[in-house]
Amino acid sequence: MQGMTRIPLVLTVAAAALAVAAVAGVGRPEAAHGETATPDTVTTVGHGVVTLVPDQATVNAGVHTQAATAAEALSENGRLMNAVIAALKQSGGKELQTQQVSLYPQTGNDGKVQGFVADNSVSATSSIAGAGALVDAAVAAGANTVSGPSLGISDRDAAYRDALAKAVEDARAKADALAKAGGFGVGPVSSVTEQSSTPPMPMYQAAAAKATDSTTIEPGTQDITADVSVTFRIR
Repeated sequence: MQGMTRIPLVLTVAAAALAVAAVAGVGRPEAAHGETATPDTVTTVGHGVVTLVPDQATVNAGVHTQAATAAEALSENGRLMNAVIAALKQSGGKELQTQQVSLYPQTGNDGKVQGFVADNSVSATSSIAGAGALVDAAVAAGANTVSGPSLGISDRDAAYRDALAKAVEDARAKADALAKAGGFGVGPVSSVTEQSSTPPMPMYQAAAAKATDSTTIEPGTQDITADVSVTFRIR
């Protein structure tokens, strides 16, 4: 027919083919990008423990004084506290740190001020063997309040890293047990997550202090623990 434009057959077939390909791409995106299979994995939680004998002790020694006036209570307290600090240093105390300084009125049943109370305390760290000497020296110098000792491990970070390594070993042992029961193999580690985000706290198992002619400190043991979640590839 005259006046009509003929569309070439080749272009019509090509356009149809492109439309089919576009629809197929929407339905199966992997056809355009390639299929990426997610490897099978197994995840276990491991627990590690390192048991050590504490090698350091921290002792708190303080002075509690009372007087008719605030100035007298604080002055007497300062005099005794200076002597206590000097005695702690002379007995091998290290890392001395003031823990508390306070001054407050003492009232009677009628609410009237009858005097003033001053308190001051300081902490000092030493070896376990020297902790008893710290207590004795502080009391001899005038300390009338003593607390502790707080026992610890000087290189706790290294002990915690050892516990982490044991935790990963424990996680793999659990994965191996699952693999044996499930009939699969355990491959390399895919990811590891530390379960705790806070610094490790020692767990006290045994620690005692007893007073004889001189103060004796028994260190006992402490557990440093760590927990991790480990994901392994399955093969």
